[in-house]
Amino acid sequence: MSLPAQRFAIAIDGPAASGKSTLASKLAQRLGLVMVNSGAMYRAITWKALQEGVPVWDSAAIIALLHRTRLDCGDDGVISTITVDGVDPGEELRSEAVNANVSAVSAIPEVREKLVALQRDYLNRTSIVMEGRDIGSVVFPDSPYKIYVTACEKIRAARRVGVGEVDSVAERDAADSERTTAPLKIAEGATILDTTHHTVESGVDAALEILRAKGLSL
Repeated sequence: MSLPAQRFAIAIDGPAASGKSTLASKLAQRLGLVMVNSGAMYRAITWKALQEGVPVWDSAAIIALLHRTRLDCGDDGVISTITVDGVDPGEELRSEAVNANVSAVSAIPEVREKLVALQRDYLNRTSIVMEGRDIGSVVFPDSPYKIYVTACEKIRAARRVGVGEVDSVAERDAADSERTTAPLKIAEGATILDTTHHTVESGVDAALEILRAKGLSL
């Protein structure tokens, strides 16, 4: 596949369990790009707060924690990596406790400001496929390659249960969409991809068609 020489970001946004992470990962593989999971950064701060007993509802305490915590964001050539003060939290980032508290941490403007800067820094190294909730609207608003991934709530809830996560997609949607800072929304210029009736592979094929229509040479 012939990709542009200039570095670029493909922005994949969408609500919880819409299939955006799987789509972003498979899309990156097909295109030979690095996939960046922006949500892992917010989960990392949430995990650190829980480890230290810092109340996630205390914005000042979370901001203080953020200032004294070293986040190292990189990649292994395929997918993004993250360590917190030299520790890789691994699967603990997907724990029930982190799931239940990450929306509160993500809503803090100072947290988003720092992590958005780290997300944008990836483009200084390589072209990427980045997934999250504000990638097309906030992180890379000028990218021409924006896809908003969605699916019906029933399917998303089933997917959530299928991977062992029990938080409510409706409650998560409300928290992400109603926050004051960088709420979940369809970015200007984004194309909606409904994965309700797609398989993983057909969803990737549909995303590639969208990107081709947006001018990405495949």
